[in-house]
Amino acid sequence: MKVTVCKEYELSERPLVVETDFGRIAVLRKDGEVLAFEDVCTHDDGPLAEGEIEGDSIVCPRHGASFDMKKGTALRMPATEGIATFTAVIRDGQVEVEID
Repeated sequence: MKVTVCKEYELSERPLVVETDFGRIAVLRKDGEVLAFEDVCTHDDGPLAEGEIEGDSIVCPRHGASFDMKKGTALRMPATEGIATFTAVIRDGQVEVEID
């Protein structure tokens, strides 16, 4: 299912959080690519989008867990479970995210 989450001009290098029927999704533009991922740390449900970006990873601001924004893999403790990532495309000036 494709869900429109924002307009293309709203994208930046900092995550934009969008509330959807499927939960909070963070979207951003990174090196010309649109990334979309679940905005919930699997360690304690913290808001990932408020964390620092280090390369292709984002660090949870609460306890320092780190996740790959492209693959969803947990990279640093205390998180041991990954996050959901989504395919995002720009169509007619809108950012669409594919939700499985």
